[in-house]
Amino acid sequence: ISMGQGQADVALATLRKCSLDGDWLCLKNLHLVTAWLPLLEKELNVLHPKASFRLWLTVEVHPRFPPILLQASLKITYEAPPGLKKNLLRTYESWTPEQISKGGNLARAQSLFCLAWFHAVCQERRKYIPQGWTKFYEFSLSDLRAGFEIIDRLFEGGKIFQWDFVHGLLESAIYGGRIDNPSDLRILSSYLEQFFSARLLSSSLSGGQRRSKGGGRIFPSQISLPNSCSIMDYRSVVENLPEDDRPAFFGLPANIERSSQRIISSQVISQLRVLSRSVATGSRFDRELWSNGLSPVLNLWKKLNQGSTLIHQKVEPPTEGQKSPILSFIALEQFNAIRLVQSIHQSLAALSKVIRGTQLLTPDVQKLATALLNQECPVTWQNKWEGPEEPMQYLRAVVARALAIQ
Repeated sequence: ISMGQGQADVALATLRKCSLDGDWLCLKNLHLVTAWLPLLEKELNVLHPKASFRLWLTVEVHPRFPPILLQASLKITYEAPPGLKKNLLRTYESWTPEQISKGGNLARAQSLFCLAWFHAVCQERRKYIPQGWTKFYEFSLSDLRAGFEIIDRLFEGGKIFQWDFVHGLLESAIYGGRIDNPSDLRILSSYLEQFFSARLLSSSLSGGQRRSKGGGRIFPSQISLPNSCSIMDYRSVVENLPEDDRPAFFGLPANIERSSQRIISSQVISQLRVLSRSVATGSRFDRELWSNGLSPVLNLWKKLNQGSTLIHQKVEPPTEGQKSPILSFIALEQFNAIRLVQSIHQSLAALSKVIRGTQLLTPDVQKLATALLNQECPVTWQNKWEGPEEPMQYLRAVVARALAIQ
């Protein structure tokens, strides 16, 4: 049962029946009905099921999913292994030999390989955000399934294959329907023109290796489209691919790996920070704990502003003058930079006074301390200027930019 509107009563009735009969039941997408889950917990507590009864639950990560239900379950998480080769193997494991060899149509079998390659490139390109795609797009198995059905229908009845239909539906509805950035849409369109064209298939039929408009190969040198309708021939082609992705597979520059490694390492660091946090750290005032935890931030701020006049400088809001647009822009930037520095100084000064015991604790100071103790940049700062998420880096960046604009 796929959970959603109006399915709660059906799910409970089916649960009771399956527990009595000793059957298996799967409730899907529980993250859509988190408010209903306490009822499910109560129902599970009063069930007296047969030994063969099993209840399967599928859910995406959700902050409101009840921890008791989670602790009572045996948990399995699925993460697809990364890489173009693994992606293609997954696709060909989901397709049957009959699906590939249907009608003995060679062009159809080759078009399906192009679809599998296109799907893999779209998914694995997400590793190189923001250069590959500008953001993470949820390209999924349902997109691949829809693409398969389009190609399957267009090859029915021996009609002339309409490549424009494939381009239009994949770009405007299926894959392109998830994309909201014009630059990303151009990348998708470029891939569609390369992988779904009569030129590519006719070239492979004549034994050649089709090249793209820029002169580069569409497929890597290890890939040559088989003149076959057998699924095993396509699997063997995939098996010959290297385990590690080459940036050239995606049409990206050779040094893009540095960007990918930087992103992965920053994610690992942020996850380690989360693990090292104490949930109760900032929830109540503890002078010693706050002093130890916040002194590095306060000392850094003091050090950054030594010999600088930013925190005491008086600056008037820029007025409409006869200056050039560039000078007007710089004046506005200077005003905003100084105002931000002084705002940060006031909040940190209040925090310092609370720690020293010369000022009462306020909700604003409490929020500021909680964020800083959790190694997060306070929202009030980020609202004024969206910078690094790590507080120390944020403070360094703010002062450096403010001095530079001076």
